Amino acid sequence: MQADDGVKLRLAHWAAAADNRGSVLLFPGRTEYIEKYAGIAQSLNASGYQVLSIDWRGQGLSARLLPDARLGHVGQFSDYQRDVVEMVVAATDMSMPRPWHLLAHSMGGCIGLEALHQGLPVESAAFSAPMWGINLRQMPHGVAVGMAYLAGRLGRGGRPAPGSGGALGTYVLDESFSANLLTADPDEWCRMVREAAAWPDLTLGGASFDWVGKALNECLRLSRLGSPDLPALASLGGGERVVSAAAIRDRVARWPHATLLEIPEVRHEIMMCTPDHRAAFLSAALSLFTSTD
Repeated sequence: MQADDGVKLRLAHWAAAADNRGSVLLFPGRTEYIEKYAGIAQSLNASGYQVLSIDWRGQGLSARLLPDARLGHVGQFSDYQRDVVEMVVAATDMSMPRPWHLLAHSMGGCIGLEALHQGLPVESAAFSAPMWGINLRQMPHGVAVGMAYLAGRLGRGGRPAPGSGGALGTYVLDESFSANLLTADPDEWCRMVREAAAWPDLTLGGASFDWVGKALNECLRLSRLGSPDLPALASLGGGERVVSAAAIRDRVARWPHATLLEIPEVRHEIMMCTPDHRAAFLSAALSLFTSTD
């Protein structure tokens, strides 16, 4: 596909063999790529749902936005909504069965919340560790935003933000399994390492100063808005250290038709976690989807 500003986008469609109960629009997180969710898509297919996913602009095999293609970047955070539009166009053109549902992880949860405010035509939304705030650890929000703003003013907005990436350019090749923030499942971790080594063009490294500043501002802007009028599910792991747990709890508390699924043993990626935890999340998401079919 091609967005209205000319950026080329890569989408993938998994068709259910039978029992077309509806369709799921799958919004990945930052650094991710379509193939990472093949197993999840196949599980949804087995439950009768077609799936459409995307490589967001600047990552996967969609157009990269900087000469340094390994650096995560976006012109404006609202540009991701252009990508959402193309997903809706593609789903409509393919006559993907209704009702539609949203399944979003991390940054995809931030993009997804704004898309819901803009009228994304789905009946329910399931979020995995949504990026409704970023875990800055000990750094105050204002300091992080100020650093990103100053870098932009100095013409360095397209340069790597400290702490956002490593020497090999992708997290799973830089980090050890024991120290990683994503999953406690060694099989899933090994799969991600194999994919990063075999398909380096799909992977992404750290984020630019511009991305960090704009992401923080988008999370703050969304935190001031009300909640969409549709049923939702959000998962939060006890080992979450990538996004803000407080922001997730606050949003769910202000969302009348939302449920919070907390699992103490899970880190950032419940859909890439141990089979029992992955199954618990997918079961809860499918229950949500079927309740609105």
